[in-house]
Amino acid sequence: MYVQGFVLAVPEGKKDAYRDIAERFWEIMKDYGALSQVECWEADVKDGTTTDFRMAVKAEAGEKIVFSWVTWPDRATADASHDKLMADPRMAEQFGAPDGSDMPFDGKRMIVGGFEPIVNKQA
Repeated sequence: MYVQGFVLAVPEGKKDAYRDIAERFWEIMKDYGALSQVECWEADVKDGTTTDFRMAVKAEAGEKIVFSWVTWPDRATADASHDKLMADPRMAEQFGAPDGSDMPFDGKRMIVGGFEPIVNKQA
């Protein structure tokens, strides 16, 4: 398994718009091999002293933290999906401007990373 993780700040009033975009993105992503998608809206995010989620994404007043991840069968599938996703005409149809200006969040402050699990336990 391979996991792509995301942390971003979304204006509190744009929760439904963010959820809508995340759900539409899944409909495209799964066509390129994604196994699952989890989108989590801030419920209990504490302020840190050295660093925290808010500092990491330079969250502004009135923004909530979103913590999400997408699982893939392996890194090769995730890597191969990127160019295909960007070339898929549904991306422009669903999400508008390529610079992300139509999104309900500032993509420049989003943290993205790929991870190989070292522990993966489930009940």
